[in-house]
Amino acid sequence: MNKVILMGRLTRDPEVRYTAGEEAKAIARYTLAVDRRFKREGEATADFVSCVAFGRQAEFAEKYFRQGIKILVTGRIQTGSYTNKEGRKMYTTDIVVEEQEFAETKKTEESKPAAGTDCHSAN
Repeated sequence: MNKVILMGRLTRDPEVRYTAGEEAKAIARYTLAVDRRFKREGEATADFVSCVAFGRQAEFAEKYFRQGIKILVTGRIQTGSYTNKEGRKMYTTDIVVEEQEFAETKKTEESKPAAGTDCHSAN
Protein backbone atom coordinates (compact mmCIF):
# COMPACT_ATOMS: atom_id res chain seq x y z
CA MET A 1 0.00 0.00 0.00
CA ASN A 2 1.32 3.45 -0.93
CA LYS A 3 -0.62 6.08 1.07
CA VAL A 4 0.61 9.41 2.45
CA ILE A 5 -1.17 11.93 4.68
CA LEU A 6 0.52 15.31 5.21
CA MET A 7 -0.43 18.56 6.89
CA GLY A 8 1.64 21.65 6.34
CA ARG A 9 1.86 25.18 5.00
CA LEU A 10 2.45 26.11 1.37
CA THR A 11 5.92 27.60 0.91
CA ARG A 12 4.75 29.55 -2.16
CA ASP A 13 1.74 29.83 -4.48
CA PRO A 14 1.17 26.72 -6.61
CA GLU A 15 2.77 26.66 -10.06
CA VAL A 16 0.13 25.61 -12.57
CA ARG A 17 0.53 24.72 -16.22
CA TYR A 18 -1.75 23.08 -18.75
CA THR A 19 -1.07 20.22 -21.12
CA ALA A 20 -1.23 20.88 -24.86
CA GLY A 21 -4.10 19.70 -27.00
CA GLU A 22 -7.84 20.10 -27.29
CA GLU A 23 -8.56 18.79 -23.81
CA ALA A 24 -5.89 20.64 -21.82
CA LYS A 25 -5.37 19.20 -18.35
CA ALA A 26 -4.14 21.29 -15.41
CA ILE A 27 -1.03 20.24 -13.49
CA ALA A 28 -0.23 22.05 -10.21
CA ARG A 29 3.01 21.79 -8.29
CA TYR A 30 3.51 23.09 -4.78
CA THR A 31 5.73 22.48 -1.78
CA LEU A 32 4.51 21.88 1.76
CA ALA A 33 6.53 22.77 4.84
CA VAL A 34 5.63 19.93 7.20
CA ASP A 35 6.67 20.45 10.81
CA ARG A 36 8.64 17.65 12.40
CA ARG A 37 7.12 16.22 15.54
CA PHE A 38 10.37 16.20 17.49
CA LYS A 39 13.11 18.79 17.16
CA ARG A 40 16.79 18.01 17.57
CA GLU A 41 19.34 20.69 18.10
CA GLY A 42 21.06 21.75 14.89
CA GLU A 43 18.51 20.06 12.59
CA ALA A 44 15.76 21.54 10.46
CA THR A 45 12.38 21.80 12.11
CA ALA A 46 10.41 21.07 8.95
CA ASP A 47 10.54 18.85 5.90
CA PHE A 48 9.78 20.39 2.52
CA VAL A 49 7.69 18.00 0.46
CA SER A 50 6.97 18.40 -3.28
CA CYS A 51 3.38 17.75 -4.30
CA VAL A 52 1.77 17.47 -7.73
CA ALA A 53 -1.97 17.59 -8.45
CA PHE A 54 -3.77 16.89 -11.71
CA GLY A 55 -7.07 17.90 -13.31
CA ARG A 56 -9.74 19.26 -10.97
CA GLN A 57 -7.43 19.02 -7.96
CA ALA A 58 -4.90 21.22 -9.80
CA GLU A 59 -7.58 23.73 -10.78
CA PHE A 60 -8.74 23.91 -7.14
CA ALA A 61 -5.16 24.53 -5.98
CA GLU A 62 -4.71 27.27 -8.59
CA LYS A 63 -7.92 29.03 -7.53
CA TYR A 64 -7.76 28.76 -3.72
CA PHE A 65 -4.26 27.91 -2.46
CA ARG A 66 -1.80 30.68 -1.57
CA GLN A 67 1.54 30.83 0.20
CA GLY A 68 1.28 30.31 3.96
CA ILE A 69 -2.08 28.56 4.13
CA LYS A 70 -2.28 25.28 6.03
CA ILE A 71 -3.63 22.32 4.04
CA LEU A 72 -4.12 18.59 4.44
CA VAL A 73 -3.06 16.34 1.55
CA THR A 74 -3.58 12.64 0.98
CA GLY A 75 -1.91 10.86 -1.89
CA ARG A 76 0.87 8.49 -2.85
CA ILE A 77 4.65 8.70 -3.14
CA GLN A 78 6.02 8.58 -6.67
CA THR A 79 9.71 8.45 -7.50
CA GLY A 80 11.33 9.14 -10.84
CA SER A 81 14.53 10.22 -12.53
CA TYR A 82 15.74 12.33 -15.42
CA THR A 83 19.04 13.41 -16.95
CA ASN A 84 19.81 17.11 -16.46
CA LYS A 85 21.52 19.45 -18.95
CA GLU A 86 24.96 18.48 -17.62
CA GLY A 87 24.25 14.79 -18.30
CA ARG A 88 23.86 13.83 -14.62
CA LYS A 89 21.05 11.55 -13.52
CA MET A 90 18.71 13.32 -11.06
CA TYR A 91 16.19 11.57 -8.81
CA THR A 92 12.81 12.95 -7.81
CA THR A 93 10.26 12.16 -5.11
CA ASP A 94 6.80 13.71 -5.26
CA ILE A 95 3.48 13.23 -3.55
CA VAL A 96 0.78 12.67 -6.18
CA VAL A 97 -2.25 14.36 -4.66
CA GLU A 98 -5.47 12.35 -4.46
CA GLU A 99 -7.30 14.64 -2.01
CA GLN A 100 -6.52 18.09 -0.60
CA GLU A 101 -8.37 20.37 1.76
CA PHE A 102 -7.96 23.37 4.01
CA ALA A 103 -6.62 22.52 7.48
CA GLU A 104 -7.77 25.72 9.17
CA THR A 105 -10.52 28.26 8.75
CA LYS A 106 -9.88 31.55 6.99
CA LYS A 107 -10.47 33.33 10.31
CA THR A 108 -7.73 31.25 12.00
CA GLU A 109 -5.38 31.86 9.07
CA GLU A 110 -5.93 35.64 9.22
CA SER A 111 -5.09 35.74 12.94
CA LYS A 112 -1.64 34.24 12.28
CA PRO A 113 1.51 36.31 11.61
CA ALA A 114 2.31 37.15 7.97
CA ALA A 115 2.78 34.20 5.61
CA GLY A 116 6.23 32.68 5.75
CA THR A 117 6.94 33.76 9.33
CA ASP A 118 5.11 30.91 11.03
CA CYS A 119 5.99 27.87 8.89
CA HIS A 120 8.04 26.28 11.65
CA SER A 121 5.81 26.63 14.70
CA ALA A 122 5.55 23.75 17.14
CA ASN A 123 2.48 21.49 16.98
